[in-house]
Amino acid sequence: MTQHSQLTQPEGENIDREKAQRGTRILLESLGEDPDRLGLKDTWERRIPDAFTTLTEGNRHEAKPTMRTFDAKNDDLVVKTGIPFYSLCEHHLLPFHGIAHVAYRPSEEVVGLSKIARYVRWQSRQLTMQESLTNDLASGLAEELDAPMVLVEMNATHLCEAMRGVETESTTTTRTTIGELTDVEREQFQAAVARAEGNQ
Repeated sequence: MTQHSQLTQPEGENIDREKAQRGTRILLESLGEDPDRLGLKDTWERRIPDAFTTLTEGNRHEAKPTMRTFDAKNDDLVVKTGIPFYSLCEHHLLPFHGIAHVAYRPSEEVVGLSKIARYVRWQSRQLTMQESLTNDLASGLAEELDAPMVLVEMNATHLCEAMRGVETESTTTTRTTIGELTDVEREQFQAAVARAEGNQ
């Protein structure tokens, strides 16, 4: 580490800033760049460690949103569509991003709708694959809400495909269901997703 580095690590970050700085500096040098030139000095000293601190919040339990619940009036299906998410491919460290649709059948309690979006954002902030993230969201929400049925569908564009490899921007869809979905609930979910996509 050079004398230029700033080795401050805010309490509770759970990221080794010194290693992040050193690693980014080495990567820049491997590309033939001068890490100390004006445009790059803040990149390895501050910006990359700060960015990955935010982008890996899903690894830190203390960053998980509080899932405040309310008594459920009935067990009708709850559907939240059009939730934007941004995550990082664990193979290439490039983003994949898109829209998540979430449905659950409450048991005795429901959660505030904004909390579902916050939970999706928190879970998404980690190095992962879309398939794993979809499963993590469904199983995590089922546990958090004690819900007998949770369905999560994610539609995403992967920059590792769009920027390298086949260099084609396409959409990948994954879906995970915890519990048994009735035919009526499946129709309700599909109709809600269709309305959401029709309004985009």
